[in-house]
Amino acid sequence: MKKTLVLGASPNPIRFSHKAVKSLVRHGHEVVPIGNREGDIMWQKIIVGKPKVKDIHTITIYLNPKNQKEYYQYIFSLKPKRIIFNPGSENQELIELAMQKDIEVTIACTLIMLNNNQY
Repeated sequence: MKKTLVLGASPNPIRFSHKAVKSLVRHGHEVVPIGNREGDIMWQKIIVGKPKVKDIHTITIYLNPKNQKEYYQYIFSLKPKRIIFNPGSENQELIELAMQKDIEVTIACTLIMLNNNQY
């Protein structure tokens, strides 16, 4: 299983980031939901801020490119093996920086990847 940080997690059940956290948990992945509002997704607490987290395999992004900038250093400090850019989060600058650091970049929908056993 791949420990996954969901960047842009929302307590709103209609948001795709919310659905992704639930789906990741159902598929057996350990999830670290990071958002700008406290709340819960299932029994997972949404963390506000930039906590130190170890052993992150994947960061799946649900923020638009403008809101990603403040997280660049944080993302790279976690040393992920992969970053998934979900629809609407594609960011050429961050993609290039990640590739320079030998981080796998995937432009896809986390929910579809999970449902198709491609995660």
